[in-house]
Amino acid sequence: MDYQLFKKLHAEGLLSDESFEKIEQKYLHPLFSVFWEIKTLLYVGIVLLTSGLGILVYKNIDTIGHQVVLLFIALVSASCFFYCFKYKAPFTKTKVKSPTAFFDFILLLAATSFLIFVGYLQYQYNVFGNHYGMATLIPMLVLFYIAYYFDHIGILAMAIANLGIWLGVSVTPKQLLLSHTFNSATIIYTYIGFGLLLLTFAWITEKYNFKKHFKFSYQHYGIHVSFISLIAGYSFYYSSNYSVAFLFALLGIAFIVYKDAFKDKSFYFLLLVVLYSYIAVTCLLIRCISSAYYEAVAYFFFMYFISSALGLVFLLINLNKKLKAA
Repeated sequence: MDYQLFKKLHAEGLLSDESFEKIEQKYLHPLFSVFWEIKTLLYVGIVLLTSGLGILVYKNIDTIGHQVVLLFIALVSASCFFYCFKYKAPFTKTKVKSPTAFFDFILLLAATSFLIFVGYLQYQYNVFGNHYGMATLIPMLVLFYIAYYFDHIGILAMAIANLGIWLGVSVTPKQLLLSHTFNSATIIYTYIGFGLLLLTFAWITEKYNFKKHFKFSYQHYGIHVSFISLIAGYSFYYSSNYSVAFLFALLGIAFIVYKDAFKDKSFYFLLLVVLYSYIAVTCLLIRCISSAYYEAVAYFFFMYFISSALGLVFLLINLNKKLKAA
């Protein structure tokens, strides 16, 4: 109810002085939520804890011993998982509320320590040998299981990242691990497929209402991976006549995401579509007029970037208005 109404009721004697004073204090000194600040501090705390343990182990590995370190990491992970399995909420296809205030953070610590354990085991004892795909496949499967079973979006993001690593390591392990380069047709096509796979997962989660709130994560990574890979494909095949097919594929996917963003009323995905489409159109323009006289090209692009930047601002403002009106 409005503060002025309480003030009027008090003036008319319908509200006691004590009650009005409490209401006035509430309006003059409203409560301030620190939920997200505390949540951020807890996430940062987990990162600092795992980083600090890593530094401690690194500096004292000669005196501690590898077996002791592995045992400690395993105990931390197992203890956290034991707590999570004991206090977990029942599994459902919809969003599940955390059973306790610290549940999500303990689960994140469990998953992080598990990844450290597997990575340490492979690095120190080479348990998977040269089968790098297995070394990334097992953590990926575990992370996806944890993300869905406990309904944790943060761990889902870790699982998606591990899926990308597994795909890259599986197709060209030697190139990725030794030369550290992604300048490869195999890598480009792999990650185009990876991006499209994530976008497909986003569509499936919504269509079948299975963890529908995971859609944002799949679509977020899917758009970035597929669009960047398509631009990389255009650059890799620049001297070829069919390189523009990558840009037209990008624009086609952008149109589909554009329609979906309006349906979900998501300005963020509209923003991504506009920016990546702008890059694609600019690449096409550069290709079309690159053979012209140098000074004319330089003047054209000087005017183009100024005018197009203003055009982008007005376009985004109008899209935002249109989105709110939809």
